[in-house]
Amino acid sequence: MIEPNWDLYRSLLAVLERGSLSAAARELGLTQPTMGRHIEQLEHMLGQQLFTRSQQGLTPSEAALGLKPFAEIMAATSAALVRTAADAGGQVRGTVRISASEVIGIEVLPKILAGLQEEHPALEIELSSTDAVEDVLNREADIAVRMAEPTQKALIARHVGAIPLGFYAHRRYLEHHGVPASLDDLARHRLIGFDRQTAFVRTVAQRVPILSDVHFSFRTDSNLAQFAAIKAGCGIGVCQVHLAEQAGDMVRLLAEQFELPLHTWIVMHEDLKTSPRCRAVFDGLVRGLETYVKQGHSRMADIRA
Repeated sequence: MIEPNWDLYRSLLAVLERGSLSAAARELGLTQPTMGRHIEQLEHMLGQQLFTRSQQGLTPSEAALGLKPFAEIMAATSAALVRTAADAGGQVRGTVRISASEVIGIEVLPKILAGLQEEHPALEIELSSTDAVEDVLNREADIAVRMAEPTQKALIARHVGAIPLGFYAHRRYLEHHGVPASLDDLARHRLIGFDRQTAFVRTVAQRVPILSDVHFSFRTDSNLAQFAAIKAGCGIGVCQVHLAEQAGDMVRLLAEQFELPLHTWIVMHEDLKTSPRCRAVFDGLVRGLETYVKQGHSRMADIRA
């Protein structure tokens, strides 16, 4: 069997992710007939049907789904090769891919990254804002902002501090429903939380046992959507102190009874420590997030005062 080239696997991955030849072709900047030929050529070389064609579109076969994780590794490796090649000459130029949670990626990092790109005009940023953990060891990302301490020895990790979390509600909600005087009072309020059990939910329940069996009136698996719901006055929820204080008309509740630190690390593969672009971004994220953490603790001190 002749080994298919990367272009064919790239087309396969695009069709799997986009669900149709036309959408995949737009994604890769190809024509739909070219995309179709790629899939047919790959099927011929592998001797297996990869998709079932119907009026509803393309349904991937077990063979196609089995190839997907390997095609994803190839895509990550290809992107990493391009990024590594940009390090020639020792200049801070080229692309750095950063993985961070939704809230950090959308609410915190853009300001830090804007400063980095002002300092290094040839630097390009790819920001993946997802609560799914992308694998830095396999180069799915060059640098990651993690809320759990990494344990792999091949990673460089820098602890930048603990982002303080607290209970918050919009002033408008409290005017209609009153202010809880104790943690027990939370059971009588509209609470914002996750639609399923997570490690974070279990951690909060350990701190506030009454929440272990509480009914959330607003449920979502997105931290960012929860933050938006708190700002909209949907109820009481947990969010970052600094972000809530920046939003305006947000009131910290039960500050003396509940405080949860969100420990934060910047992580990079040790092979990238000599890369000028990755080193510059790593150090810039450390500086920026250390400042952000300090601002959060300063806000807490002001609230208590």
